[in-house]
Amino acid sequence: MLDNPAIPVQAKLAAAWTSFMFLYIYVDYFHLYKPGAVDEIRGGVIFEFDISPTLLTIFLAAVAIPALMVMLSMTLPARVNRAANLVVALVYIPFSVFNAVGESWAWASFYGLSIGIEVLILALILRYAWGFRPDIARAVSSRESVSAR
Repeated sequence: MLDNPAIPVQAKLAAAWTSFMFLYIYVDYFHLYKPGAVDEIRGGVIFEFDISPTLLTIFLAAVAIPALMVMLSMTLPARVNRAANLVVALVYIPFSVFNAVGESWAWASFYGLSIGIEVLILALILRYAWGFRPDIARAVSSRESVSAR
C-alpha cells in the first residue's frame, strides 16, 4: 500500500521558493524575446533605468534573496524561519506585480499569467509560514529524536 508521510513545513517552503525561482528566472528570460527588449539593453536601458553597476547589484539582490530562501527555509530555526518567510513573501508580492508596470495590454496574457502564478506561489508560502508553529515544530522534533534512540 502507498504511504503518504507528512512533509515537513520547511521542505514545503523550500520547494515553493524553488518553484518561485524557476518561474522568476524564466519570466525574465522570456522577456528578452519581446520585440525591442534586446535593443533597449544594448542601448543601455532596462525599463526606464540606465544600466549601471548599482542597477545590476539591485537586480542581483532581487534574485539572490528568494534563492537564499530555498536554503534558509531548510536551515533556519523555526521561529526565525517563520518570520523570514512571512516578511520576504510579503515584500515580493508587490515586487512581482511591479513587473507589469508600463506594459501594453498586448502583453497582458504573458504578465497576467506569470505574475498570477508568482503571487499564487507567494501566497502558498505565506500560508505555509503562517501555519508553521515553532512551538509545535519543537515538540515534534523532540518526539522524533526520542523515538530515534
